[in-house]
Amino acid sequence: MPDLSVLIQHYGYIAILVGCLFEGETVTILGGISAHQGWLSLPGVIFFAGLGGALGDLTLFLLGRRYGERLLARLKRDPARIEALRDRVRRHQDLAVFGVRFLYGLRLVGPLVIGASGVGLWRFVLFNLLGAATWATLFVVGGYLFGTVLARVLGDLEHHLLWLLPLAAALALFIGWMRRRRI
Repeated sequence: MPDLSVLIQHYGYIAILVGCLFEGETVTILGGISAHQGWLSLPGVIFFAGLGGALGDLTLFLLGRRYGERLLARLKRDPARIEALRDRVRRHQDLAVFGVRFLYGLRLVGPLVIGASGVGLWRFVLFNLLGAATWATLFVVGGYLFGTVLARVLGDLEHHLLWLLPLAAALALFIGWMRRRRI
C-alpha cells in the first residue's frame, strides 16, 4: 500500500476541491496541515479550497434562481424565517453573498436563498469569489498553524495521521449530517 503522504501528494488537491464543494471547514484545515507537512503547497491548497467552495455555492445559487421557490417551500425551516432572510439578502446583497459561507447553518441553504432573492449573477460571482478566497485563506492558514501545534505536541504527524484522518473524516460526516438535520 502506498505511503499516506504519497497519496496526499497525488490526490490531495482534487480531494480538497471535491470536499469543499460540499463541506469545507474540515477539508481546508486538513489541507493546511498537509501544506505544513510539505505534502501540498499552501497557495495550491488555498486555491483549490476557494475554487471548490465558490463552485459549490455557485451551483446552489443557480439552483436557487431556477428552483428556489419550490426548494425553499420544501425546507423544514419556518417560512417566516426564510422570508426574513430573503428580505435581508435583498437589502444587503453584497454582504450576504460574501459572508454566507461564514454563517453556521446557512452554508447550504444560504446560496439557495440568495439565488431565489433576485441577486444578479455577476454580482454573486464577484462577491462569492471574494468570500471564497477569504474563507479558504483563513481556514487553510488556520490548518497550517494547527499543524505546527500538532507537530510540536505529537512529533511526527505522518505516524499519527492513520488515526487523525479517519477521525477528521468522521467529524466532517457528522457535521454534514447535523447540518442536513437543521435544514
